[in-house]
Amino acid sequence: QALLANVAAMYAVYHGPVGLRSIAERVHTLTSGLASGLRSMGISTVNTSWFDSLTLTNTPDGLRTAAEAQRINFRYNSDGTVGIALDETTSLRDVQAIINVFAMVTGNVAPNIETHIRETRSPVDAANRRTSTYLTHPIFNMYHSEHEMLRYMKRLENKDLSLAHSMIPLGSCTMKLNATTEMIPVTWAKFNRLHPFAPTPQTQGYAQIFRELEAWLCEITGFDAMSLQPNAGAQGEYAGLLTIREYHKARGEGHRNVALIPSSAHGTNPASAVMAGMKVVVVNATAEGHIDVADLRAKAELHSANISCLMVTYPSTHGVFEEAIMEICDIVHQHGGKVYMDGANMNAQVGLTSPRAIGADVCHLNLHKTFCIPHGGGGPGMGPIGVTTELAPYLPSHVVINPVRNSMGTDGHSPESSPTSSPAGSHSVSAAPWGSASILLISYVYIRMMGSEGLTQATRLAILNANYIKARLEKEYKILYLGSKGRVAHEMIVDLREFKQRGGLEAEDVAKRLMDYGFHAPTLSFPVPGTIMIEPTESESKAELDRFCDALLSVRKEIEDVCTGAVDAKDNVLKNAPHTQYVATADVWEHSYTRQQAVYPLSWVRDRKFWPSIGRIDNAYGDRVFICSCPSIEEYA
Repeated sequence: QALLANVAAMYAVYHGPVGLRSIAERVHTLTSGLASGLRSMGISTVNTSWFDSLTLTNTPDGLRTAAEAQRINFRYNSDGTVGIALDETTSLRDVQAIINVFAMVTGNVAPNIETHIRETRSPVDAANRRTSTYLTHPIFNMYHSEHEMLRYMKRLENKDLSLAHSMIPLGSCTMKLNATTEMIPVTWAKFNRLHPFAPTPQTQGYAQIFRELEAWLCEITGFDAMSLQPNAGAQGEYAGLLTIREYHKARGEGHRNVALIPSSAHGTNPASAVMAGMKVVVVNATAEGHIDVADLRAKAELHSANISCLMVTYPSTHGVFEEAIMEICDIVHQHGGKVYMDGANMNAQVGLTSPRAIGADVCHLNLHKTFCIPHGGGGPGMGPIGVTTELAPYLPSHVVINPVRNSMGTDGHSPESSPTSSPAGSHSVSAAPWGSASILLISYVYIRMMGSEGLTQATRLAILNANYIKARLEKEYKILYLGSKGRVAHEMIVDLREFKQRGGLEAEDVAKRLMDYGFHAPTLSFPVPGTIMIEPTESESKAELDRFCDALLSVRKEIEDVCTGAVDAKDNVLKNAPHTQYVATADVWEHSYTRQQAVYPLSWVRDRKFWPSIGRIDNAYGDRVFICSCPSIEEYA
């Protein structure tokens, strides 16, 4: 969830060490004043030291009713204690309101909170007080006005090539339009200020959204039940595998622990299987990129007594529809296993087919791909899972609020008493019942605005756009995998390995060179080394697709110049890409090609130029060796 981490980082940058300490001291002072005021009315705290949270004992009867009448929620623990936590949004008036509630139910005169705040002392002793410095990097001590902060963030934003500049053709990522209309509700306080454990009678608007979204996703996938809890696609995989595992255990077949995973499956599948305690058995692919059905059948028979599931991606990560997918699912079912479908490529299914229709028992959906939650920069993501009726009892639950029960519109915080939950389905995969609930609004609005016809048309366009690119590129580039009719699904793999043999050029050189044309690189060397994988999505116009194809065809000519020896094998526009503005405008230019060739390779690039902020780096070295961007040790002396 890198995007959320950046939000936290900007909070620290804006406030800096002085601001954060001021906020903390204020919150701590309010908490200490509250503790003092409560003690004056005979209410004891379990904790003798605190920062912002109090645990109270010997609380009076009727507290919850009185507090909720004043629109105040406390945490009511199973041992009878009550928890109260304050934060920087808590005002003096809020604290006085809390005091007033306790005074009312205890029959006391409410003490004045300002008096207690003036007279209170921090309970944190000297041994536990921080004296060391923190946030000493200059960046945390520079931008403390809104204008300066705005300019700093804009400078950072300008370094990023985004969908605001051009299409992002990352294969297996579905970088489609994230419409502003879909994202506006996330900013509404009625949604974004709700606590994830707020009492369910107070969250029935959200509950209705969950119910409707679950119903729509079930209709789209063909499944009978849906869990919105997983926070990401890989977490959805994990949750789905746990669901299958618990199903087998409940049937007395807990020994089933073999996960058959085709080599064409999505990359996270094996890791999720291992985390779920399964043994991975790889199923081979044919030369055409399809699952080798004969190999699958042989391995299914070999591991028949222990098969837990097959993990399959459809369309496959090779960019083709598995034409034997129903036969593949039948083979696994014949041996007592379940079929887990990775929904990473659901953008090629919606409205045309469904996971259930082709034989899957479980499928996760990447709401941050197919259903429009923005995920540039690493998040946030959502990976809900859909299942058949027989697997529904084993979906994730939660110890505080049972999401299955609440989505049915009933009250309560204890999943143990719910008829829809079972001990087998009591596991959680997220800290909150519905994961990152606020961003579910984005997918909700997207589906509601598109409707069934719009969603189906989007799928058709996604497939059409991919095949249009394929048709424009295939005379100059080898498209690695095709279906029996010579088409791809919603993405394709372009094979660049011959250029390494002919001219020493790597797929990375092509990816870097595309930056000079103003395009984000496609997915590099996945799932096949030495290739690029392209997914245009339905969001791109023909004009944008043509620009992208023109760029790649121009790069192809540059490749040919290297391969034929027309230009230097090392000093060329590909090996030196991307070219920064600093390099292009330097007084000295020592390359054998012109500046124009470097930074304006086609005429339209000049009008829409995006300047990469840095040039070529050693990616492998950077991945292996951490380089500190902090000031040098000498500056700390």
